[in-house]
Amino acid sequence: MGPRVVLLCSLFGVLLGQGAEQMSIEDCCKDGQSRGNDNEDCASLPLISESTTCRIVQEQCCVTVLEDNMCTTGINMAKDQGACDSLFTNTCEKKTTKMCCDCCLLGKATLEKGLPCDHTLSLGYQCGLVSRACCVHGDADNQTTPTAKTELPNKDETHDNGDNSVLRDQCEGKCAHTCVSNTCTCFKGYKLKPDGKSCEDINECLLGASNCRGGERCINTEGSFRCQREVSCGTGYELTDDNNCKDIDECETGIHNCGPEFECQNTQGSFRCSPKVKCGAGFIQDALGSCIDINECVSQTGPCLRGQICINSVGSYTCQRNSVNCGRGYHLNEEGNRCVDIDECKDPDKVCSGHGCVNLIGSYRCECEAGYIFNSISRICDDINECRHYPGRLCAHKCENTLGSYKCSCTTGFKLSADGRNCDDLNECESNPCSQECANVYGSYQCYCRRGYQLSDIDGMTCEDIDECALPTGGHICSYRCHNTPGSFHCSCPVAGYTLAPNGRSCQDVDECVTATHTCLVDQSCFNVQGGFKCLAFDCPNNYRRVGETGLLPRLQRSDTIRCVKSCQPNDVACVLDPIHSISHTFISMPTFREFSKPEEIVFLRTSVPAYGGYHLSSYDVKFDILEGNVEDAFDIIKRVENGMYVGVVRQVKALIGPLTTVLKLSMRNLTTQGDSGQNIINVHVFVSEFWF
Repeated sequence: MGPRVVLLCSLFGVLLGQGAEQMSIEDCCKDGQSRGNDNEDCASLPLISESTTCRIVQEQCCVTVLEDNMCTTGINMAKDQGACDSLFTNTCEKKTTKMCCDCCLLGKATLEKGLPCDHTLSLGYQCGLVSRACCVHGDADNQTTPTAKTELPNKDETHDNGDNSVLRDQCEGKCAHTCVSNTCTCFKGYKLKPDGKSCEDINECLLGASNCRGGERCINTEGSFRCQREVSCGTGYELTDDNNCKDIDECETGIHNCGPEFECQNTQGSFRCSPKVKCGAGFIQDALGSCIDINECVSQTGPCLRGQICINSVGSYTCQRNSVNCGRGYHLNEEGNRCVDIDECKDPDKVCSGHGCVNLIGSYRCECEAGYIFNSISRICDDINECRHYPGRLCAHKCENTLGSYKCSCTTGFKLSADGRNCDDLNECESNPCSQECANVYGSYQCYCRRGYQLSDIDGMTCEDIDECALPTGGHICSYRCHNTPGSFHCSCPVAGYTLAPNGRSCQDVDECVTATHTCLVDQSCFNVQGGFKCLAFDCPNNYRRVGETGLLPRLQRSDTIRCVKSCQPNDVACVLDPIHSISHTFISMPTFREFSKPEEIVFLRTSVPAYGGYHLSSYDVKFDILEGNVEDAFDIIKRVENGMYVGVVRQVKALIGPLTTVLKLSMRNLTTQGDSGQNIINVHVFVSEFWF
């Protein structure tokens, strides 16, 4: 840092003397260094002098301090962490820090590999200095006994001894500092330049070789360094070398902003600008240092006696006897002996606010523009409120007064017509406010929805889907399942055994026996049930034979009955005595009743027994019983008369939940006065479906 500042000072010191005598080049550099230590933006520093040269020196000294601080951070990171991985942010500050960190790592690597520190790589001036310093200092740290080559002599040390006197004479006068063993060496705090003769300052702060503690900042000096506390003294003060805050004399350094008509007076932490010119009696100094006249006549205590008037003059005043009193609209003439009219219209903007002005003797009148009326009391032009004066006559809907005029507007649902007064209906439907259909009406609009949708109760514009399946009657829309869709619905049936009817709502049973989609074997008969089919096979027991259709029926219907009658072999007494004359099979398929309110008649057993005979007349009677298969006592059998004959009626008296299969074994006994005359067994195969359709 030291050599660069000296170079700038020697280069620009004479130039500053030409136009900025109040600010030296050293002060410009000190200000830049101070602001660099405070981490201010060097490209936008506040100007302390009008000199361009001072601004350049101020900025460059600021940049130098910032670069030194950033480089020191990189060197310390290389020494402490041994890596620069955290410095990949692409900013100017991080690039400088990373460069010094990488170059220091290079110097350490050179030392570890046993290579000379003064390598010939083209690394750039600053990178070469950092690399060489980290290499040399690392070598010094690893040695236990310092040698003459690594220890630099102090500035006050002498090297007079008898052994080296001749060698020293050989390089005397050629070295910048001292000559030792026919070799140029430098004082402590300096290092030898590549020419082997000149010495340059070692930046201990840049190389991280300082011993500053935490909370202190390293500041490089010529041949050494100093540690300074990080203290902010505030505006108007600067930090001294002994860490004290000292007032900055802005007047001496020339950083004040007093104009040429003022002189600078320093104060603690600031300065004051005092006018150079002193005003005489009757004048007062303004903020710019100019002397302006004091109007003594408008002071709080009048300078003239009672009965006199005060006339102000430049720097003084005169008292004149008040002999004439002029009324409003008049003033004394220059001689002060009579009243003359005041022409108020000389400044019409002041008296009539931009309207026309007509001067009158002792007064004036404003010629007001259209929309205004002259107020004779306040003598100004007042705005005419046309909406209040002509209510309902100017605008069709709403009237709003404006300065000098009025403005018409319309209520919601209307727009202002071309004449600016009437209102036309606004077709709101053109802006599509409704989600589906829109109908314009006078002054408004109405939204409505397509079939399957309903208008929202919240905004009255959005059409919401009607969930037909959730309506109170939704359970009766479809026989099985109802599926809501946007704007409609559709019904579905169980996956197997049913198909949707043409009306789209009911479920129809699929007759697998007719469509030949069953899986019955060749020796089985197919009987269609609701939602499926059953494969049935019947053989008559011993001593019984089948009547009617003797072959196998491939398909059984509800009306079909398979009947086996007794057929005894000759001399088979047991068979003859068996009371069961016939065994029959019939079939019925029914749904699961969801609402069961009264008995349901399902099977009718018709007889040929007359109902009006008597035992005393040797007449017949019949008795019906359920022998087996009455699940949950859901069935009963009653006897009644139809067409004069007894009929047995099988009824379902309780609800059964399918799927369920049972065989009702019914008995029909013929009774006479002598007892039972025979018995018939009817097997009713009942198939209850899982569904209610």
